[in-house]
Amino acid sequence: MATIDVTEQSFAKPLENSEIVFVDFWAAWCGPCRMFAPTYGKAAERHPDITFAKVDTEAEQALAAAANITAIPTLMAFKDKTLVFSQPGALNATGLEEVIQEVKKLDMDKLRADAAQQPA
Repeated sequence: MATIDVTEQSFAKPLENSEIVFVDFWAAWCGPCRMFAPTYGKAAERHPDITFAKVDTEAEQALAAAANITAIPTLMAFKDKTLVFSQPGALNATGLEEVIQEVKKLDMDKLRADAAQQPA
């Protein structure tokens, strides 16, 4: 599956329709973003069960601000509509694959139970 471009208006749709969603926040002028793009695209092809979205931070400044993006590229991962990973910086193919596998293995019921037991 290819990557999809999302906007402020369409951002919620992949979260509603997919169990796992990765989001790459990037900009055309960003060298590390351009270097990460092919790695991200290849991961999307290898994992058709995951939605790989891209947000152009120049075109979608309000969305980037709402997501607290302070450096690009920033990669976020959502599982069951919950943010489970967020990290600035470009990952190499091995690093990205490790994150993908960790997100796939996450037990969301256990994560929610653990979070519910944390003091407020």
